Amino acid sequence: MSRRTGLTGYFVMNNLTGEVVLEPLSDLRKQRLEKLNQILEKNRTAYAYQFNQTDFAQHVIDGFDERGEGFDVSLSGRLMSLRRMGKASFGHLMDNTGRIQIYVKTDQVGEDAYELFKLLDIGDVIGITGSVFKTKTGEITVVAKTLELLAKTLRPLPIVKEKIEDDEKVIYDAFKDKELRYRQRYVDLIVNTEVRDLFVKRSKIVSAMRRFLEDKGFIEVETPVLQPLYGGAFARPFVTHHNALDMELYLRIADELYLKRLIVGGFDGVFEIAKDFRNEGMDRDHNPEFTMMELYVAYRDYNYMMDLVEEMIRTLCENVFRTTEFSYQDQVLDFGKPWKRIGFFEAIREASGADCFGKSLNELRSLAEAKGIELEPSANKGNILDALFSAFVEPNLFQPTFILDYPIELSPLAKKHRKTPGLVERFEGFVGGKELCNAFSELNDPMDQRERLEAQAALRAEGDEEAMVIDEDYLRALEFGMPPTAGLGLGIDRLTMLLTDAPSIRDVILFPHMRPENT
Repeated sequence: MSRRTGLTGYFVMNNLTGEVVLEPLSDLRKQRLEKLNQILEKNRTAYAYQFNQTDFAQHVIDGFDERGEGFDVSLSGRLMSLRRMGKASFGHLMDNTGRIQIYVKTDQVGEDAYELFKLLDIGDVIGITGSVFKTKTGEITVVAKTLELLAKTLRPLPIVKEKIEDDEKVIYDAFKDKELRYRQRYVDLIVNTEVRDLFVKRSKIVSAMRRFLEDKGFIEVETPVLQPLYGGAFARPFVTHHNALDMELYLRIADELYLKRLIVGGFDGVFEIAKDFRNEGMDRDHNPEFTMMELYVAYRDYNYMMDLVEEMIRTLCENVFRTTEFSYQDQVLDFGKPWKRIGFFEAIREASGADCFGKSLNELRSLAEAKGIELEPSANKGNILDALFSAFVEPNLFQPTFILDYPIELSPLAKKHRKTPGLVERFEGFVGGKELCNAFSELNDPMDQRERLEAQAALRAEGDEEAMVIDEDYLRALEFGMPPTAGLGLGIDRLTMLLTDAPSIRDVILFPHMRPENT
């Protein structure tokens, strides 16, 4: 096998300009490349095809007392520590369950394998077979009988450094840089095991939600991501072009209008756990690509849906976490109690003292400006009410709360309130000071729906880029008759934030969107 020589750097492209430049090698990477060359010169592979792993680190440790010393295991994972001592060495191997100490001796693995071991670095992926024993210090350890290199690392890991102060472990050099952690999530997952644990919990949250809904009789479906018209939310879309059809398409901003078409078609209960895309700003609660669960059920209303949300979240908390109380941003959230329920206008009045119900556009503008709210000259009634709610109510909704009975101006897809003119049967669920879910008694009157979408089109013509567009095919579907329906949209990312005490949505998305590195 030939020696890889003469490598002085890597050609890399500037993501912003497209310019290709030579990135010089660091001394540490040069050392690793030299070790790789030495391994190849010995006619050994540095990147294996497979390894027969039959055991896992934490399972071996947990089963030691029952099995006793001397049982054989086959483990693979990353080498995360090294302590070389002549013809014997200690290290720690980490797999997806945890870490276990390994002991490598020349007279056990043989001269060739031990020479290979001396060329290994922290971060290298290895496989060992051996037997288990407990050291004099009480640490469960695998003494290696065979050792294989499965993948040689060419970049050093930012290994977490620890020390003991006052009998407590103190981390003083962790991989903490948020920017680097989000960009290099693969490194973050290796060195910060709590991050990997968070995403395991996220997976279990989604699985528990899916099981709950399937047990209730709902059917999981898939709807188009590329849509000829976008709708179902107030948002600006991402636009693309389909060459074969020579037409513009949009990445969906919501699943709603397609899922309701399925209710028209005869499905009584459907849900989708799907990616949505909104061409909007980024902050701690918003990412342009995010995951939603949308649910629609025939012959029900928003009262049914409030009860369902309470039951679903309580059930998945109990099943995944074995508790309904969670620490979030140094406060305790309780999902075990019934959620508080309060009307939209009542909540604004309690928080700000402003009685906004039934007020004209000019009266609302005066109320908002008196409260210090800055408004665009083109702000309509819906914009002003939303601004008042966002400023005075939303940040204080920490414990699970349903805000219900919204103004019609904010809800073009919701059914008019059966008792109070000017309102619609809609609720939003808030937890931890942020919106978690949104639900309606769905509007199934095609004539009313057309009038509201035409009103949205008028707002759009006046410059509101987030106003909805008229979807004639959706209106045609409603004319075939949609039964009374309740609908729900729930943010998976935000729910995960709340249940794992994550301060930013980027902490719960494996690969969040970032600016180009070279800006």
